[in-house]
Amino acid sequence: MTETIVYTQESGIGTIAFNRPAARNAMTFAMYDRLAAILAGAAQDRSLRALIVTGADGESFCSGTDIAEFRSFATEKDALDYEARLDGVVGALERCPVPTIAAIAGACTGGGAALAAACDLRIAAATMRFGFPVARTLGNCLSLANVARLAALIGPARVRDILMTARLVGTEEARAWGLVGEVLPDAAALAARAQELARAVAQNAPLTLRATKEALLRVRGGLAPGEGDDLVLMCYMSRDFREGMTAFLEKRQPHFRGE
Repeated sequence: MTETIVYTQESGIGTIAFNRPAARNAMTFAMYDRLAAILAGAAQDRSLRALIVTGADGESFCSGTDIAEFRSFATEKDALDYEARLDGVVGALERCPVPTIAAIAGACTGGGAALAAACDLRIAAATMRFGFPVARTLGNCLSLANVARLAALIGPARVRDILMTARLVGTEEARAWGLVGEVLPDAAALAARAQELARAVAQNAPLTLRATKEALLRVRGGLAPGEGDDLVLMCYMSRDFREGMTAFLEKRQPHFRGE
């Protein structure tokens, strides 16, 4: 069976590659669990000096959570457990003690965009499209943790822009915003630059880099447990969410009613 997430390590540089190309590397719940396990191991690996997160095929980074995973949602617990799982994995990536580099090509949306935003550095191929189009697809919402992370990265006004318009941001705009640091012409150049950047970062003092990461997290502050659950439930328990999911799976436009 083909691994849906491939983890390799060489010379102190780890690479996490999402490997579900037929679904644009959409994440199943099992993939989130696998990613959490990889990150837990990476946090304890003293030989690791940098970590690259990317798509294995060079066509997509990650298009978010596989919509089929939501079909079984019926209770408030389903919604809260899902957001807790996502927040746990994204938070683990953000808190990884070594520098993380997102090498982004193609679709980087929803949960995939949240993972990219949690990395320390982001570089992109010209094909990158970044965003959270939930307002026109599923009718769900981002957790407060993800909103806070995005606002710290690109500012509240731009968060409002991409969430309320549900549009996807291309590379030039992303670079102007500071969302990505470099734009490469294609997937091959992106992969080569990711390795080069990882090697450069890996040569620096690990404790300095760890202190920098921790300082930035402390400056941003934290959220109380369960804060924002009311917003998650408002969206996930709505008729609109059920309509959005059904419409997506049936490949048609959803008809949202605000209820």
